[in-house]
Amino acid sequence: MLDRFDAQILREMQRDSAVPIAVLADRIGLSTSACHRRVKLLEKGGLIAGYSARVDPRALGLDLEAFVEITLTSQSQEALDAFERAVMLYDEILECILTTGTADYILRIVARDVADYDNIHRNCLARLPGVSGMQTSFALRAIKQRRGYPVPG
Repeated sequence: MLDRFDAQILREMQRDSAVPIAVLADRIGLSTSACHRRVKLLEKGGLIAGYSARVDPRALGLDLEAFVEITLTSQSQEALDAFERAVMLYDEILECILTTGTADYILRIVARDVADYDNIHRNCLARLPGVSGMQTSFALRAIKQRRGYPVPG
């Protein structure tokens, strides 16, 4: 169970994981050493799973985001495992989520433009094993993008 200080640490670090411990401690009302100890415990406990930089995809020329619903020919363990292994081979697939409903998986893909997406479709998506159907939706604009998770407390 998180206490209010741990919850505040998680909220602040999701906003900016590069914040210095002294600044973080000041924001939440702890000494630097107590804050540092709590951060290390949150890391050790797996609540903080790692750190990374957020990169602007447009700055890399990746202006197109697509969501692809994938339906497989079979939902056997072998078919799911083969599909999931294959998805790992393509950097253009940012996320792969196993879902319930009409699609078996939803993929999030980035591309430079529609022509680049066509190339990804032909040389990546069409090669994924066991696919019986694909439905692609292109993102027009993001209305809300939350970078972190809600923290209780």
